[in-house]
Amino acid sequence: MKPAVPWLGRFAGRSILFVMATEAEYGAHLRKLIQPVITGVGPVEAAIGTTQALTALFDAGTPPDLVISLGSAGSNTQEQGRVYQVASVSYRDMDARPLGFAKGATPFLNRPAEIELPIRLHEVPAGRLSTGANIITGPAYAAIDADMVDMESFAVLRACESFGVPMIGLRGISDGAHDLRHYSDWTALLGQLDQKLADIIQRLDTLMP
Repeated sequence: MKPAVPWLGRFAGRSILFVMATEAEYGAHLRKLIQPVITGVGPVEAAIGTTQALTALFDAGTPPDLVISLGSAGSNTQEQGRVYQVASVSYRDMDARPLGFAKGATPFLNRPAEIELPIRLHEVPAGRLSTGANIITGPAYAAIDADMVDMESFAVLRACESFGVPMIGLRGISDGAHDLRHYSDWTALLGQLDQKLADIIQRLDTLMP
């Protein structure tokens, strides 16, 4: 059961809500530092979970200064096992081109198809991220105009924007160099990524602009 008022961490002088998709990505190192909201997998669950958490915090009079979305991502170009921050995020499922809108642009939203994140951490490499409801593997990467792929970040960002709260995205590359064939192909690096994500959280005082 989710707490009525989500846990807020205090790092770099800011109150921070941490958001993750699944318990599988929330390992021993992160558990020593944070208590994230676990939203569930995919854009719909991520949007619902983030919105519920932010609503509870605003209703309690304790809105966060920042949301940090953590987890894994796939990439066939970025280094496997390394953590990247999200420079920009797009929504690959959105395609209203038959009505004259650019691919990825949500009709009538007045937001670009690719949205840049407002805060950039020092020293952490950055990449462009594509969010969608499908797992990308093998030849499917050829159709993705981004450095890495996930299933939640765009939804989390849009929820944050609706509350006027900035978001930072941190994604560890768990897969993509080879085709995904088994569940373990995704989970094999999650323990390593957990440690690296925790290291960044511990260093936020020096990494935050």
